[in-house]
Order: sequence, then structure tokens, then C-alpha cells
Amino acid sequence: MHAEVQNLFIRIHLLHHSHEVKLTVNDMQPFLEDRGYRVGEREIKQELEYLVQENMLTSSSDEYIITGTGIQELKAIRKRLSLLCGEVVPGSSKSVSQRKSYKEPSVVG
Repeated sequence: MHAEVQNLFIRIHLLHHSHEVKLTVNDMQPFLEDRGYRVGEREIKQELEYLVQENMLTSSSDEYIITGTGIQELKAIRKRLSLLCGEVVPGSSKSVSQRKSYKEPSVVG
């Protein structure tokens, strides 16, 4: 997976899990590695700090906690992911053809 794409997925994981528990780099590294990401402490710290700069997380000592902005962003991400999964994941419960609002793209030729 391209590094930029992987970083976006990691940020989504971080936001999701920060909504459930306080995060630490040491806790998240094995979690992310178990999900197939090849990532070190430095990369996780960079992504956590990015989310702090974007006001989606706050940090206290070595723990990271989601903010109101982070919660709102996570809600928006979940909506988009639900739509995306319906389009790109085979066998998903909401295929593109099942959605009433879907319009078949016109063929330019």
C-alpha cells in the first residue's frame, strides 16, 4: 500500500480507537501491526501528532484523547466509509446497484 494511503487508514484507526480508549504509541503499534501495517513507533507518533495539530486529538503525557472536532470528523468518515465499502467491497450489503440515488455513469465516446 502506498505510504500516503496507509497513513490515512492509520489515522482512521487512531480516531476510531481514541473514541473508545485513551491511546498510547506503545498500545497502538502491536494493534496496527496485527492488522498488517508495517509501522514503527516514530510513524505512529507522527500520525498522532498530526491529529493533534488538526485539533482531532489532545495529548496529555503519553496519552491521546479524542476531541469534539475528532468525534465529528469520525462521524463523517464513518458515513463515507459505509458508502465506499458498499461500492468497492465485493459482497457488501449495499451494492451500488441497490442504492436508489445511484446513477449509472454516462459513457463518453
